[in-house]
Amino acid sequence: MSITMKNVVIFVTDLARAKAFYVDQLGLPLAGQSEMLMEFFPGATTTLGVALALQDEARMLVGRHTGITLRVDKIEELCEALHTAGARFVEPLESSPWGKMAVVADHDGNQLALVNR
Repeated sequence: MSITMKNVVIFVTDLARAKAFYVDQLGLPLAGQSEMLMEFFPGATTTLGVALALQDEARMLVGRHTGITLRVDKIEELCEALHTAGARFVEPLESSPWGKMAVVADHDGNQLALVNR
């Protein structure tokens, strides 16, 4: 038996606003989209899904720290672009012994960590 991870999903209340954040501001590569879900990172073994929270259980997961960390090559440039676009930083870009890190939130308050290593 083989078990692999297909995707990790972030739940949102408005897919159009989520697309503006994840595609236009964050710059994630869109792999596909339906009326209820977007998938990112085409060709990757594991994708990131952003889905409408249609059920009560999913709505309870909107607006929290997701536990998802994205590695960003040019983290200073991305953080500056996000700031200029009005994105909300939960933790500003800071240096640490393991590299640079920031935590940004989407329109629903879902938090993602950005790191350069």
